[in-house]
Amino acid sequence: MATWRQFEEEAAELAATVRERFEAAKTHVLATVRKDGSPRVSGSEVDFLGPDLSFGSMLGAVKARDLRRDGRCAIHAHPADPENGGDAKVAGIAVEITDPEEKKALATGEEPPGDFHSFRLDLREAVLTSVENDQLVIQVWRPGAGVRTTRRT
Repeated sequence: MATWRQFEEEAAELAATVRERFEAAKTHVLATVRKDGSPRVSGSEVDFLGPDLSFGSMLGAVKARDLRRDGRCAIHAHPADPENGGDAKVAGIAVEITDPEEKKALATGEEPPGDFHSFRLDLREAVLTSVENDQLVIQVWRPGAGVRTTRRT
């Protein structure tokens, strides 16, 4: 399982930029897999608590049901001007946090009233796409593989 901390340890500069993109806005786009295999996109907030990137959901929400059935997901940071840090995305497997103490430790105080779903991301990939001069620059990190950079004109 790759944590956000592992990403920071293996690719500190890229991890800092991707995190900055996520922290620049409150809500982002979460993509999950529906029961029939088609994609579903939903709004979501993320937090960086302890070693993980975590996120939650209202109890019983369809995105939470998707993730409980099939944890594969991607989160696209709220789009911004490409000259302002780039376009950031992460993908991996959502792991539900069910232990009450662990769930409480990850709570931010902004959760909906009552119970809620809490997930941490088993990070499989982080991507930052930006524009430098006349080039599209795509940086991809995968656990244990370092950062691969592709430039397109």
